[in-house]
Formats: sequence, structure tokens, C-alpha cells
Amino acid sequence: MHQPALRRRTPRHARPAHRGRLAALAATGAVAVSGAGLLGLPATVAAHAATTPTVTQDRLAPATMVANKAATASLTVHSSACVTAKTVGVGVRDARGTNLDFPGNLSNVQICPSGLSFTSGARALPAGTYSQFGFWQDLGGAWHNLPSQQLVVSGTATPTPAPTATPTATPTPSPTGTPGATASPSAGTPASPVAGKALTWSDEFNSSITWGSRWVGDKSTAYRYGNHNPDDNKLDLLNKNNVSVANGVATFTAAPSGTTLENGKQAWNAGFLTTEGSSEGFQVKTGDYAETRVKLPSGSGAWPALWTWKNGNGEIDSFEYHPDNPNLLELTNHVNPGNAKYYTDASAVAKDQWVTIGTYYGANSVDWYVNGVKVFSDGKGVGANWSAYLILNLSVCAGQYHPAPQGTTPLSMAADYVRVYR
Repeated sequence: MHQPALRRRTPRHARPAHRGRLAALAATGAVAVSGAGLLGLPATVAAHAATTPTVTQDRLAPATMVANKAATASLTVHSSACVTAKTVGVGVRDARGTNLDFPGNLSNVQICPSGLSFTSGARALPAGTYSQFGFWQDLGGAWHNLPSQQLVVSGTATPTPAPTATPTATPTPSPTGTPGATASPSAGTPASPVAGKALTWSDEFNSSITWGSRWVGDKSTAYRYGNHNPDDNKLDLLNKNNVSVANGVATFTAAPSGTTLENGKQAWNAGFLTTEGSSEGFQVKTGDYAETRVKLPSGSGAWPALWTWKNGNGEIDSFEYHPDNPNLLELTNHVNPGNAKYYTDASAVAKDQWVTIGTYYGANSVDWYVNGVKVFSDGKGVGANWSAYLILNLSVCAGQYHPAPQGTTPLSMAADYVRVYR
């Protein structure tokens, strides 16, 4: 496997090795974790324990926005007694329940009777009517939604592309049975930042995974032994039980297994989704734009990615992430290698934060997008006849290029959706 120049050189594997490896960047001055970052809400609300103070939402704004014009949100809350919140933020959902939260959050703050106020980062939304609410996360990890209100986004500011355009391609219905092409534009139809593309395939994770039809979770030809691949600095032992769906979010976990790998290291059961081997057999191809929205993990050893694979090649890394470089994404074209990108943005990329990442598979250039903004074009592309299967997973590092897990605490990441536009 060819590696970008900044990466540590290693002998090539006798079998196809895959997915880029980024040597630790502590010496390069990688930015430390910022309090800012794109925030989303895995929409689950735990019941208040009897001793949990009551948190009240006093003010939430704005109530209106102009379509495709970025605006910030403000939130004021108070509690019946001081309580430490792991996270405080402002959530937004469209009519389909898709999380479109304002970026930015407060972390590890106290909410007291005297009140707490903050202003989020800015974001733009298509025209439509949304549900907006404050939320907070307690130290036990439970999320608490505060009362919701309508957010009306009106006007016709120049869209990219126009969210009211009616897709003309015939889409494959989502698992919920609702074709993306028939979603009401006024309800915030998912749109691609690449003009002229229509939603053709997606999983919004609104229902349980039906294994074998859309996704496979326990094997891939990208792994030497089918369900594990210690040659590639991975502790993964693929296990479909390590992907679960609830409240419109897929949660990927990794936890120690009782299995010992060929190199003598302990395997970790790891969550993995691929379209390869499914009855649907969906593949992305030249000209497609694929996008996911994920909550990046924080635990040492976590290695999430959205990537592609087919016939020992076909690998495009929409992103790879390692918490020891908390504000950095690896963006790599392995089909026509030469220009990899280490994209750093402390305001958008951080541990335990939501971020939207997409890739346009152009014939002459692969383009990467973060939160809807193009951040890199490699000028290489995938060629005219490329196609490959999609993979979204949480790998576990074995320690060669990035730290391995410290202890046995499970790792996790979340995904709001996977979408492909054609």
C-alpha cells in the first residue's frame, strides 16, 4: 500500500493492506481539543434520578432564520440546584427526525439557580420548519432534552444546491420505506453540497438493521481472515452485535474479546457495516457523493472511518480519525494515490463532537467536504469506471502508529446517517 509522504514507511504486506495510517503528530503541534465543535444529539433521554436537580430552559433563540444564511443559536438555562453538565447545546431536527444541531457546545460546566447562558457556532439550514431545543448531558452520560419550539427557516437565499429541487433519479427506498426523493423539501430535504446530485441511497438509522439485506457486519474481503486483520495494526474482531440502532442513531462499540489474534494480541469485538456481501450489494461509483454524520470517539485506540473497498483495491478514505490527534481527519485516495490530506480544524473536529464528512468521487479529482464545505481536492480522481462497496466502522488500533486502548473500557462512536447522492 502506498502511504502519503508524512506517514511512517513500513514494508508492504504480502496481502492487500488497507486504510491509511497516520504516525502520531504530537511533534507537529496538532491543536489541543477545543470547546468548539459541531454538536449533535443522540436523541435519547434518560429518566431523571430522584436526586437530579431540575434544569429549566429560560430562553432559546432564534425562532426564525433565512434559508441558507448562517446564524447562531443562544440558550439560557437554570437549575433547582447546581449540577455539573458534561455537555450543553442546542439541538435541531427536521420533520424526518434527522439531527441538524447547531455547532459548538459547553463542556463540563455547572448549571446553577443563577443561570447559564451560551451562544453556539453558526450554521445554515434549508427552508422549512424544524424542531429546536436545548439539551444537556449529565456526568453519567444520559442526555436530557429541554422543551422544544418551532424554528421557521424562510426565504430563498442562494442555495447550494437548491434544497427545493425535486430529485429526478429513482432512489432506492430507505430502510423505513420512505424514498429520499419523495421527502418534502419544506421539511428539510437532505441535500448534497455538490450541485446537480439527488439522494439515491441512504440509511437514516431510523429502524433496526436487517442484517444481510443492506448491511453485513461480520466479514469483509478487506480483512485478511474475513473478520479480522492483525496485519493492518488492528485488534478488530468483526461482530454485528457491536452495532445497535436507537432513536435515529447507530452506535458502534468496541470491547475486549476472549479471542487471541495470530500475533498474540487480544482481539476486540468491533462494530462494522459494509454493503459488500449484502443482497442489495450497493456500490458507490464515479460521480457519486457520499456523506455521513458521526460523533467522533474519545477513547484511546479508537479508529473510526468511512471508506470504500472492492477486489483488493478501490479504497477511498472519506475520513479516518484518531483521538490522540483530536482535531485532525485523514483524507486519502488509495486508488490513485499521491495527494493525501491531514485536515485540521479545531472548531469542527474534536473528540465527542458531531461532524458531517462527505466525499465526491470524481473521475479526475476526489473532493472532501466537512460540514458542507469543500476542504480538499486531490487532483487525482478515481477514473471513469470506478466502483466500490461502502464501509463505516469503528476499528481498534494495535499501538504501532497510534496508542492502543488503555485498559478494557469499551470504545464507542455514533452515526446519524449514511447518504449517497448521484
